[in-house]
Amino acid sequence: MAADPRTAASDAPTRLRRHRPDGVPVYGWVGHPGRPPVSTRRFHGRESLDPTVPVEHRHAHDFLVLAFVERGGDRIRSGDVELEVTTGDVLVVPPGQDIGPAGVGVFGGVVRAVFFPPDAIEGRSPGALRSWRRHPLLLPFVGPGTTTVRLLRVPEAERPRWVRRLADLEAEVERGSQGLAGAAEAAVAHLTLLLVDVARLVDAPSARESWDDPLLAAAFEVLARRFAEPLSLRDVASELGLTPGHVTTVVRQRTGRTVQQWLVEYRMAEARRLLESGDALVGVVGTRVGYPDPAYFARVFRRSHGMSPGAWRRASRRA
Repeated sequence: MAADPRTAASDAPTRLRRHRPDGVPVYGWVGHPGRPPVSTRRFHGRESLDPTVPVEHRHAHDFLVLAFVERGGDRIRSGDVELEVTTGDVLVVPPGQDIGPAGVGVFGGVVRAVFFPPDAIEGRSPGALRSWRRHPLLLPFVGPGTTTVRLLRVPEAERPRWVRRLADLEAEVERGSQGLAGAAEAAVAHLTLLLVDVARLVDAPSARESWDDPLLAAAFEVLARRFAEPLSLRDVASELGLTPGHVTTVVRQRTGRTVQQWLVEYRMAEARRLLESGDALVGVVGTRVGYPDPAYFARVFRRSHGMSPGAWRRASRRA
């Protein structure tokens, strides 16, 4: 079993970011220098699907979630839809989609869950953020049917291999939490193989039709090109020739984040790269990613990562 990410708040891979207008809490991914960009947990009985979330309420994530039902089953609710899940099912939860128990109580059974940010496969950089929705291995999260949780079925003969695959991933995540060399790369390799297995369960030709969302592609292109500038939602919408309300609604519905939150993520991805690869002063790094005020840059970075930019640089070099 992987280490319980609740062991220390500063090391937890997820954190409450905000509440949606309907009151549903949204949890975000928190990266750590040198750690695998993926978290796992095996739970059983009647525990919460996400270890950072109280069991009694619906919640959503701005990262991606896979959950394999190893044994047992129950009913869950995703948006206005109830799903019956049982042994051998895979829950594919896209960013922004709320999920929780159906009725009173929580999910029952033995489940292996995997959490990871959208750019885990291609590397945490602005370029990866720009292209993640077109990555073939992330097809199940963006194809038809992803207005709610996607439910896939693993053939019975394949289930032991799935258990082994997930156990190998859990082991590398555990090694990564201990700072062992190569664990992050090994965890990403195992995650990639897992996503290959998931993609093979999907009707790829029909799902492929929904990969290319022109509005999202255009919005991400603007963010990737201009994230270091003083940029607002109104600026992005103006370049797209659309209203700010329409742009932010579509982006939030399809990705789980607002335009402003994606802007911060683009800036933080570049800030991490600069901190890890060079010796520029922290204030200079902040200016290069769109935060000319060093104190404000430090606050935004700490809010996103749970540590200061300087601490991130030191930790990444130790790792």
